[in-house]
Amino acid sequence: MMTNASKTRLLYLALAALVFGAAFYFWQSTENGDLPEGVAGGNGRVEAVEIDLASMIPGRVEDIMVTEGEFVTVGQALARMDTSNLQARLQEAQAYLQKATTGIDIAQNFVVQRQAELRAAQAVVLQRRAELNSAQNQLGRTRELVADKVATQQRLDEDTARYQSALAAVSAGEAQMAAVQAAIRAAQAQVVGANADVQAAQATIGRIKTDIDEGLLRAPRNGRVQYLVVRPGEIVPGGGVILNMVDLTDVYMTFFLPTAQAGLIALDDEARIVLDVAPQFVIPARISFVSDVAQFTPKTIETQDERAKLMFPIRARVDRDLLERYLKLVKTGLPGMAYVRTDAAADWPEMFQVQLPQ
Repeated sequence: MMTNASKTRLLYLALAALVFGAAFYFWQSTENGDLPEGVAGGNGRVEAVEIDLASMIPGRVEDIMVTEGEFVTVGQALARMDTSNLQARLQEAQAYLQKATTGIDIAQNFVVQRQAELRAAQAVVLQRRAELNSAQNQLGRTRELVADKVATQQRLDEDTARYQSALAAVSAGEAQMAAVQAAIRAAQAQVVGANADVQAAQATIGRIKTDIDEGLLRAPRNGRVQYLVVRPGEIVPGGGVILNMVDLTDVYMTFFLPTAQAGLIALDDEARIVLDVAPQFVIPARISFVSDVAQFTPKTIETQDERAKLMFPIRARVDRDLLERYLKLVKTGLPGMAYVRTDAAADWPEMFQVQLPQ
């Protein structure tokens, strides 16, 4: 009597034989020419470019507004980060901006005040120079009178003292004027510094606002949410992935052809895709990738027959405009067949003429 273990082993062997037989049948049908002459094909699954939506800012996930499998459109809000800390920093930066703006007014007022002081100092210097000129002239006349013995030595001493005093007054006035000019330059530097503070505050505000905006994750493409990586309330680092979606406007099927057929395929060649779930439709595509590296390679390649067994991955991509027309019908993971012509100049057989849903 057969035991349960024996029955299970026989079941596994039967399933393995079934899978091997299906694969062998497909290989045989392709190799034996069941396809029309000039057409090569291979099986694959519908794939799409995957996009990881990540948070640029670290923090707590406040809300996720979509579910797995949901279709989303470009610009749609998908998730929101907690930005309360950023909001507080924004208020702080706005207060600093207000203070810096006030600092510009104060510094400009200092410049105006110092410029008024400079004008006053310049007037004083002019006055002192006039007094110096008068004292110098008077001293010259007194010297002539003393030489003619008309004026006394005492008067000469007094005029000399007055001249020296006027000369000192001019020097003091010029020093004061130089000090005021230096004060003006310092006040102007304060204006430049205050403007720099304003620009720095504005840049900080702009950066914080950008971070706040980045806290709301939006769909970059039309597509479908594949799976959620985190849930509301979880904390993620900067660059932490929130969810994964597929771009339904960038869809392709990867299939494999042997060396003899792959060598005849070129980029941008026409292709056809037929899905198992809808064999009545023939979807147009174009070859976007032909690998230069074989897969399923034997461990040693010594003969021509073994080299012919090498399989090369090829990618057939569906046109973006066509995908836009049938966007909500697009689903990834569906199995099917991709076909190419080994002679691009030949016409497609009737069975591979384009047939699309109405």
